[in-house]
Amino acid sequence: MRKATSLSQVRQEAEYKSVDFFKDKGYPVTQICKVLAISRSAYYKHKNRIKPRKEKQDELLCSLINEYHITFDGILGYRRMTMFINKLNHKSFSEGYIHRLMNVLGVTARIRRKKVNRKKIKPEYTKENILSRDFTAKVPNEKWLTDVTEFSIPGDTRKLYLSPIMDLYDNSIIEYKLSFKNNNHLVFSMFDKAIQKYPDAKPIFHSDRGFQYTGNIFRDKIQKAGMTQSMSRVGKCIDNGPMEGFFGVLKTEMFYGKKFKTIEELKGKIVEYIKFYNGKRFQKRLRCMAPLEYRNHASKCA
Repeated sequence: MRKATSLSQVRQEAEYKSVDFFKDKGYPVTQICKVLAISRSAYYKHKNRIKPRKEKQDELLCSLINEYHITFDGILGYRRMTMFINKLNHKSFSEGYIHRLMNVLGVTARIRRKKVNRKKIKPEYTKENILSRDFTAKVPNEKWLTDVTEFSIPGDTRKLYLSPIMDLYDNSIIEYKLSFKNNNHLVFSMFDKAIQKYPDAKPIFHSDRGFQYTGNIFRDKIQKAGMTQSMSRVGKCIDNGPMEGFFGVLKTEMFYGKKFKTIEELKGKIVEYIKFYNGKRFQKRLRCMAPLEYRNHASKCA
């Protein structure tokens, strides 16, 4: 009963604050209460009452939820909202508690859209699914995932393509490239940059069976780097699940429902988001740390 009463007070708080606002503007309290369909006596009772600790806590959390919802542009569902509140305020509130408050406030995260299937091109060669959906990694650069996704905006006939590499150790995007052309150069140059950054890395390199990864030139690159190539089975997107998941999160949080004046502006926003994702977007499986934070923390503890 106490929980229900406290949440009810949170709902009414906005109405009472509205009375305060318009009263300060010179409007009669009686008239304001009539418009808001609340009693004048209830308003004054609320003004003079001593708020219990639980109600004060609810109000504080509601203000944090609204603040983070705006700051992070509506990308936080109740699980990630709980992580942000707990970590940034050194608390340990439950997901259920935060979820109830978000429901009271009408705060929800944006919904993810379904993926559009791509056209298939006959490969020059293929590899087995060596990764075999084992998405765990004990050390950095043990397993890398990659794929290509596309973006387009109304009023511009061009498409923008993103080719990243994800390290399964911490889900970080260790390298990426953006281009207006989906061709071999997009993937090859991204791969070369990753090798320059991590010259000693010999990971399992997993992708789907896209044309960039099934050509003889890329096979030679993989062999020269001393890596083991792995490919998803035909029609099995789940074989590359974490990479597909990253694309879904990225598009939900910074692309879907947004308006961009130019595709160049979109390109800049993608760069900003990947920096945010690597450095500030907490993940539960990483003990509520961001990918690079987890990577640095693990290296210090080693």
